[in-house]
Amino acid sequence: MTEKEREFLKALAAAPIPTDIPGLRSAVDTFSPMMNQDLPEIGALHEGVELRPNLRADIAIPKGSGPFPVVVYLHGGGWVAGSPKTHRKLGMQFAEAGFLTINVDYRLAPEHPFPAGLEDCVFAIKWTADHAGRWNGDSNRIAVGGDSAGGNLTAASLTALAAENYSGPKPKAAILIYGVYDFPATLERAKGTMDGMAKGYVGSANFPSLLKDARVSPLGAVKPGALPPSFVVCGTADTLLPESHAIAEALKRADIRHELHIFDEMPHGFLQMSNLSACGEAQKRIFDFLRKVM
Repeated sequence: MTEKEREFLKALAAAPIPTDIPGLRSAVDTFSPMMNQDLPEIGALHEGVELRPNLRADIAIPKGSGPFPVVVYLHGGGWVAGSPKTHRKLGMQFAEAGFLTINVDYRLAPEHPFPAGLEDCVFAIKWTADHAGRWNGDSNRIAVGGDSAGGNLTAASLTALAAENYSGPKPKAAILIYGVYDFPATLERAKGTMDGMAKGYVGSANFPSLLKDARVSPLGAVKPGALPPSFVVCGTADTLLPESHAIAEALKRADIRHELHIFDEMPHGFLQMSNLSACGEAQKRIFDFLRKVM
């Protein structure tokens, strides 16, 4: 790690972390332009493609003619913030690596509490299987992934599909990027700093009882066959590191093929920080994993 990277990480660690929803949304809006500079060259980007009323996605198309493997990407933002726009560069980096990328604009809490966002994500996976061919995507090679809240929604969506015995093309891979998989355990460690997000997501009337629901805390739904081969990644400076270890252990117990990649000194969100060398290395490992299993 370079001295410049260390200085950046030091400054990032000193920055205050908002715990309220307006503050979180403001922080995401502030940092988004910095995380989306120098966009890569891809075949095309279609913004705001309608999947159904009130559900849209940005579709990033690789260069070339395909057929392309497909990634359904579920952005982070604490279930209450973020959008395909805040994660535009990351979605385009998947496309640059050769993956047709469906960057889903699922509904956010608290305006649309659980299960609205999860239902949107499950629908988007099914929609992708039916429509990826419009952009030369291969419906038999679909992966689902996301960061932070999107990691939670990835695990929850895939285990929900498995529970309903979905008859369409089965996703071939999961990308679980510093996610929350066990809300009660995470909130206990957070000592109140994440309660606002959690209440916003499930609704105050359902807090904390609904947090134990496997659709909210998908760690409880991990069993043989519930998830495809999974790539789990986190940094040692991320307070959610125990969550990545926990789901990796659950995947191991369920005998589900997986890889756990831990990056020294990396904070939450580092896969969007292109000025850090670990960002590029983590992305390379994700792309390599996807090529192996898809």
